[in-house]
Amino acid sequence: MRILVVEDDKDLNRQLVSALEEAGYVVDKAFDGEEGHFLGDTEPYDMVILDLGLPEMDGISVLEQWRRDKRTMPVLILTARDRWSDKVAGIDAGADDYVAKPFHMEEILARVRALLRRASGNATSELECGKLLVDTKGARVLYDGTAIKMTSLEYRLLSYLIHHKGKVVSRTELVEHLYDQDFDRDSNTIEVFVGRLRKKIPASLIRTVRGLGYCLTEPDNEG
Repeated sequence: MRILVVEDDKDLNRQLVSALEEAGYVVDKAFDGEEGHFLGDTEPYDMVILDLGLPEMDGISVLEQWRRDKRTMPVLILTARDRWSDKVAGIDAGADDYVAKPFHMEEILARVRALLRRASGNATSELECGKLLVDTKGARVLYDGTAIKMTSLEYRLLSYLIHHKGKVVSRTELVEHLYDQDFDRDSNTIEVFVGRLRKKIPASLIRTVRGLGYCLTEPDNEG
């Protein structure tokens, strides 16, 4: 899952990015509204954490413009403002949730997980595909009750596929959501990681749709 953090306080921006990366997300960052708006308008993020009090272009204006441009990614707004009217303005502009500063990082992570679950139509942090279970809260993978050890990129790939279970996901989409904007992207590496996953979970779970991409599906008979 790829997340954009738009926050002008450099220390807080760094703390958010660090916590999200430790939780297994790919994170890009911006420090003002114009940069944030540009990235959100041109890159395919799974969600955005957006401060309201930004220089160059305020958070409400950024969010309103995204929604006018049909950008539908979930947005969690941050505000240090106490007035309830500012929170209402954020929700009316198209925000999906808000957190008031100061906050505990655990709350941010919990709200991020909830928004990502909601966006993919899941009700809990434990996503299942047959006997396969991905615990997005604990960043764990189990098959038939047995824990499976995975690298960070393997987990990210499997997590993205299970969030989009039953849908065909192209190699290009996977590359865009698994790597940050500065990474030297190569779609061929996706095939390598899919191959590794198929050695750790039943290969039949990840179906190759020739010319289109990959699809995580429940087989008729799991081994």
